[in-house]
Amino acid sequence: MYKKLIIFVVIFFIMLMINTANAQTDNSRGEGNLPEYTGEKVDLGNPLNKGGGPLDGGVPAIIGRVINAVLGIVGSLALLMFVYGGLLWMTAGGRDEKITQGKNIIIWATLGLVVIFASYAIVKLLLTSLTGG
Repeated sequence: MYKKLIIFVVIFFIMLMINTANAQTDNSRGEGNLPEYTGEKVDLGNPLNKGGGPLDGGVPAIIGRVINAVLGIVGSLALLMFVYGGLLWMTAGGRDEKITQGKNIIIWATLGLVVIFASYAIVKLLLTSLTGG
């Protein structure tokens, strides 16, 4: 078992090094991978805008991105709670209190997701009705 795992890890790292070496030696432009320095200022654009230009949508767009980021974080936390509850349930070893605890964690994580998605739907409905779009 361990021998196969070690062989897999070694092959993975060898492939990773070959891929990294190929990326570093790509000489399609003739002078290397770095662009030539011209001394000009580089405009990085607005970091709050995905396109890098002027803000499209203004404050509502920023609020929408914040809401989407928070939903992503909460979804990840819910996934972790599902995994933790399932792991607790599977490793209970027949102890009723651990089985009940694992089931309760999974039930409450599911209920939390339902509340989060319902609140997202309500907020989206309110924002679209107030902004007209």
